[in-house]
Amino acid sequence: MASFKFNLSDSYINGLSLTKSSHKAILSVLITGLVLVGCGKADPNAGKMPPMPVSVIEVQPSTVPISAEAVAQTEGAKEVEIRPRVGGILLKRLYEEGTSVKAGQAMFLIDPVPYEIALAQARASLAQQKAKVAQTEREEARLKNLLATQSVSQREFDNSLSDNDVAKAALLQYEASVREAELNLSYTTVTAPVSGISGRFQFSEGALVSANTSLLTTVVQLSPIWVRFSFSDSELAKLGGHLNDQNVTQVQLVLPDGSEYAQKGKINFAASQIDPTLGTQQLRATFENADKRLLPGQFVRARITTGSHDGVFLVPQAAVSSAAQSKFVYVVNDKNEATVRPVIPGDWVGTNWIILDGLQAGDKVIVDNIIKLRPGAPVTPHPFGEAPAGAPAAQSSKQS
Repeated sequence: MASFKFNLSDSYINGLSLTKSSHKAILSVLITGLVLVGCGKADPNAGKMPPMPVSVIEVQPSTVPISAEAVAQTEGAKEVEIRPRVGGILLKRLYEEGTSVKAGQAMFLIDPVPYEIALAQARASLAQQKAKVAQTEREEARLKNLLATQSVSQREFDNSLSDNDVAKAALLQYEASVREAELNLSYTTVTAPVSGISGRFQFSEGALVSANTSLLTTVVQLSPIWVRFSFSDSELAKLGGHLNDQNVTQVQLVLPDGSEYAQKGKINFAASQIDPTLGTQQLRATFENADKRLLPGQFVRARITTGSHDGVFLVPQAAVSSAAQSKFVYVVNDKNEATVRPVIPGDWVGTNWIILDGLQAGDKVIVDNIIKLRPGAPVTPHPFGEAPAGAPAAQSSKQS
């Protein structure tokens, strides 16, 4: 060890006034530093970062569905506008707005008196015509007997036949008039054509309504209920091409709160061509809605499934990074080092990303601290969702 000699006076050192106790403190510091410089050796791990604790998942091949989601909107399977078939004064509303109605249930009453009078007139005309037919039949029979004795001419008899035929034809017309009057009278009671939920009353009692034009209310059938949605060309390509009821194996709804509707649906309409304006294929599915949880006009998400991917891997979305035009993940090798593994991702499934190629069964994929990693960096892996080894002990030592 090299020797050093210090000459310190009790009065001044480098222009500073010091006491004897200060001399001793300075000497102690200087000697300690010189001993470390002269006798110490460089630490080979000095300046290196310790292994970084990372969470990993050990991936295994799995089967995931080939599916896609689209914004959808519900609509009633039958949405009927209730309009009167005859005009008149609307006397009474016979239902409660917003309640369920059954097919054939009376909903409105239009003043029936004018139509009762019209029916009575039609029946009177019919009775009159029946009497005329009976008269022409008697005249025809009488002239037929006289013709046998040549008391009348053939022309007179032929005219009686024609009169009888005309009277019978008029009788058919009057009978039709009676049926029409009866039908118009029945239309004064407006009934629900389908079962469903009734809408708001658009008029007030006592209003004058016109036949076939005045909208009284609506009735919407809720079960089954339809859902309309569409997919773009690129989405169709991922799903396997043009969709129809044969290649769509399942239709499921995701409600606005994120929950899945219990009932599965079925495609009941698939457009045969791509909409040239939107570049999408229009689709419609039907769902049972006995509990009336779905309402027409509601926005939901439709998830369709056309098949499945076999032998793929699922990793959290946070584990996949981007570089240029490719994707990669960090995998822990046998030396507990982070290595880059290029991958080919597919679609998302929940919070996971489908990896179609690039991984093998048993690979340990790093899922956190990705931004701090570099290729070849040492790591201390631990299962995802568990605390690193020694973390509680370290925490307790800090607290103490």
